Amino acid sequence: MDSSWLKPISEAKYLATDNAYRYRAILRYFYMQHERMRQYLFPEEVFAFLKEHEEFQNYTEDDLQQDLDQLVKWKNLIARQETVNIRTIEEFKKKRFRYQCSPYTVEIERMIRTLEKLGDSFGGSLEKTRFDRLYSSLVRIENIIQNDFQEKREEINQIWEETFDYFKKIIQNSADYIAYLNSENTEERMMSEAFLVYKEKFTTYLRDFIVALQKTSLKIEKLLEDIAEDDVHKLVAIVADYQMTIPRLEEMEVTKEQLEEDLFEKWRGLKEWFLGREGRESELYFLQHQTNEAIRRMTRVVQRLGERHHNFRSRKKDFLHLAKWFSELPSLVDAHRLSSVVFGCFHTKHLITENDATENFYRDIWEEEPTEWTVKPRVRHYREKKKPEAIETHEKEKQEMKEKFLLEKKREKEELENLIQDNKIVLRELPVIEPHIRKTLLSWIAKSMTKQDGVVKTENGWKVKILQKDSSSIQLKASDGTLTMPNYELYVLEKGEM
Repeated sequence: MDSSWLKPISEAKYLATDNAYRYRAILRYFYMQHERMRQYLFPEEVFAFLKEHEEFQNYTEDDLQQDLDQLVKWKNLIARQETVNIRTIEEFKKKRFRYQCSPYTVEIERMIRTLEKLGDSFGGSLEKTRFDRLYSSLVRIENIIQNDFQEKREEINQIWEETFDYFKKIIQNSADYIAYLNSENTEERMMSEAFLVYKEKFTTYLRDFIVALQKTSLKIEKLLEDIAEDDVHKLVAIVADYQMTIPRLEEMEVTKEQLEEDLFEKWRGLKEWFLGREGRESELYFLQHQTNEAIRRMTRVVQRLGERHHNFRSRKKDFLHLAKWFSELPSLVDAHRLSSVVFGCFHTKHLITENDATENFYRDIWEEEPTEWTVKPRVRHYREKKKPEAIETHEKEKQEMKEKFLLEKKREKEELENLIQDNKIVLRELPVIEPHIRKTLLSWIAKSMTKQDGVVKTENGWKVKILQKDSSSIQLKASDGTLTMPNYELYVLEKGEM
């Protein structure tokens, strides 16, 4: 643990202390002038700014001097004595100072401005183009490695910085947007009728992001798997060399070895975010899952709003139409008949029968034979007597089903073995196959996508490695149709037994 983590930050004291409103107003003015490239300010300028506001009507120059001295003590301001244009010895003795805000104060005020714009809700976005930019940047890194690092160190460092800027924005913006979708304020707004207007925009936005993410993420994962760690170490060494040559007035607190270690950890974090670590699911998978959950949640909310709207819909016109029907009937008997059709029977009794002699839907109940129903006593401790019955094992049926299953698996294995040529199955060159063989091959490909090395253990005991040869598409023909799919080849590494 770095010792700097444990030190108190005196520059942040002005945010939550007595007279904080005075300190914050002074430092906000210093920050605004700093953004306008005015570094040094005189006390009379600050005093004139404060007196323009009603809250500082009783504020004096002595109060300002006390506040400035306190801010200098907290290292928020840097005081410098004005030695130019001194006309008298008295002015020099008074030590007329100019003040400049410290770097810590500039960053703190910049952060506060960002928080004020943010408000009570999360920001962020799910920009689908950022993954394309990250992929393009990683391709440039791969080209640098393939060219044996012939590019200039400045260009290599720039590409490295751009890569992790894109990655940082992806993490921050996606995390903030997912948190925004899961926040309590958003949940409340979703339950309002006004959300129906934005439902299509939300779902289209999230669905487009998922589609773009699935297209680009597979390319990024393949690229990260292909780049060797030794090449990354060489790249990191070049970036560290360049960053160590950047002149700084303060002394560098980190060595080149520490800087290389930090840079390599950043690369490892990027790789684990896309590929996972030690068998765990990657953060990319969780991002896809959270986005899909948000779409499902919106769909459920819209469905509930539709049901609620339907329940509260006025049925006044329906009842008036029915009342007109009843008013036009000639007699009360006809009214009873219409009521039985519209509202059903009142005070009905439910009859239970176990007679299932016929399945004719149009057969009337009085055409069936009567059924005897034994009424059981309603006594708490009543137990119906049961005769002991033998347990049927169904061993014969089980054995027949087992033999049938093993026979099907054996036949399937033989069909798969006939497709193997030189210890591999080339999907492009396969003849017309059966649907169950196609289903088996596709299940192997699906399992391989969850593995970093693409090697899967199949249900028939084989060890198979699946590779996508190129980006072209092929036609996998079966007896029930043709499937257009990527160009995969399956390599049988070893054949075991089930």
